[in-house]
Amino acid sequence: MKIFRWLSGKNPVVPHKEEEAPPEDSSVQKKAKAESIKKQRKKKLDRVRPFLRSEPLDQTDTGALDFLSPEIREKFGVIDTDNVSAHGYDRFARELIDKYSDGLVLDCGSGLRSDYLGNVVNYEIVPYLTTDVIGVAEELPFKDETFDAVLSLNALEHLKDPFSAASEISRVLKKNGQLFCVVPLLQPVHGYPSHYYNMTAEGLKNLFTPMLKIDKQEIIASGLPVFTLTWMISSWANGLQGKIREDFLNMPLKEFLVQPEQLINQPFVKSLGREKNFELASTTALWGTKE
Repeated sequence: MKIFRWLSGKNPVVPHKEEEAPPEDSSVQKKAKAESIKKQRKKKLDRVRPFLRSEPLDQTDTGALDFLSPEIREKFGVIDTDNVSAHGYDRFARELIDKYSDGLVLDCGSGLRSDYLGNVVNYEIVPYLTTDVIGVAEELPFKDETFDAVLSLNALEHLKDPFSAASEISRVLKKNGQLFCVVPLLQPVHGYPSHYYNMTAEGLKNLFTPMLKIDKQEIIASGLPVFTLTWMISSWANGLQGKIREDFLNMPLKEFLVQPEQLINQPFVKSLGREKNFELASTTALWGTKE
């Protein structure tokens, strides 16, 4: 399953329009693009190598450095996936990238990037075309104070241990280096391939305190509540069929302004399958036994 979300985020207050994914290149164009990126990557990684804590385990055909050992894969639950997480940079990320055009910026959990930039190290668990270094965020293979800035954009929720990742991000930032981090609060489950944690503003702040000085916290355009509302409704509707789905979509909004217990036996509630209930749940429950 290929998943594309292109976020422009040009206005921090007014919701932006999501951009369409660009048309797929022809096989000739893809090959030329891959060769171009490979050449640029070699030059970039020549700058990065002095800042590595150890030699990579392997190097891919595209020239990416691979630090994913079997032990790391098992420890952090890394599994192969066909999912493609592809985002464009918003204006806040662009500002940092441009500010440190002569330095190095770590894109931690980069996904597949539409732009391949010479000063941005794309760090991922998936060997996408634009991935430079393959590894986990909980154990970054870079020396202390390597990067002028770090981007962590909608990535920490997919990590088994976001606290370790936050510590590692802080460690590899230079003194006075800058972090731009975005995480979901109210979003349905979306795995690339796994989804562990959503976070409040206080929770996100807690990850990086006291390692970093928190300059400010805001809700940017792509994080406004309307994105949660439309995502939840669309996903809910996609879990229904036939007349139940149509009746759900035709319900006036005011009919939802009651106690949830009054709706719990409605067909649009009872007809959701187990997978959709886990995706959209208000809470999840667990039972355990100590052995």
